Amino acid sequence: MRVRGAMKVKVISILEDNYMYLVINEQSKEAIAVDPAVPHRLLEIVKREGLSLTAVLTTHHHWDHARGNEALLKEVQGLRVYGGDDRIEGLTDKVTNAQELKFNSINVRCLFTPCHTSGHMCYFVWEDECTDAPAVFTGDTLFIGGCGRFLEGTAEQMYHNLTQVLGSLPQDTKVFCGHEYTIKNLKFAMLVEPENEKVKEMLSWARARDDDDKPTVPSTLVEEFEYNPFLRLSEEGVQKFTGKTDPIEVLRVLRKEKDKFKKPKERLPPYAMLALEWGLLRP
Repeated sequence: MRVRGAMKVKVISILEDNYMYLVINEQSKEAIAVDPAVPHRLLEIVKREGLSLTAVLTTHHHWDHARGNEALLKEVQGLRVYGGDDRIEGLTDKVTNAQELKFNSINVRCLFTPCHTSGHMCYFVWEDECTDAPAVFTGDTLFIGGCGRFLEGTAEQMYHNLTQVLGSLPQDTKVFCGHEYTIKNLKFAMLVEPENEKVKEMLSWARARDDDDKPTVPSTLVEEFEYNPFLRLSEEGVQKFTGKTDPIEVLRVLRKEKDKFKKPKERLPPYAMLALEWGLLRP
């Protein structure tokens, strides 16, 4: 018998291209926030929907994911802030790999995915006695059609994250990532595998979503394996593009090429290039 769950994920677009999320238990009206970098906006939604905010899950310490934590701690009595890195603002509970947290019927498994940052955590979330698809909040490790930059880690680490940690989750798992990078990622995927019909289809869909100002999250893991080149390291087309066959080397080259990849619209104007050179802007 199919049991409909009480868990709902609310997608909230913030800043330039970030996502924060509310995982809501519709029966108890309790909510867990993921990467709530714009706290006043989050609290407005919590109040409007009559929710009780009980916890914050932070994927990593970068300001566009963690900067709301301290303000939320001041506003919400008894709030707990979970994360895997001491650099996270407002951290109250440091978590470790495979640690499980329970919020009534909602379960969270912490997945240590170091590379983008050395303390990055993803969060796998499911509900007791429910046949609805689980969810994974991947921060800046796995994106729709892409993966995060290796800012504090190696290709070996990201390979482990993508294939062993995230890639081994149930295939119907819904993927909620930290940024809306889908169109740019799929343009790169087209460059890597120009014959991949699934990439073309997905890019066309993502452009339509963008035109309607709608998010492209969530995808599912099974879909990612069809069009995300960073999960297709053994495919002939991806290996041909990189000139490598060892999957870690394929990943290393892919990431280097993606770092150089700019779709024409994204070239910075001359004044911004000067500001970068003078150290006034962060790339």
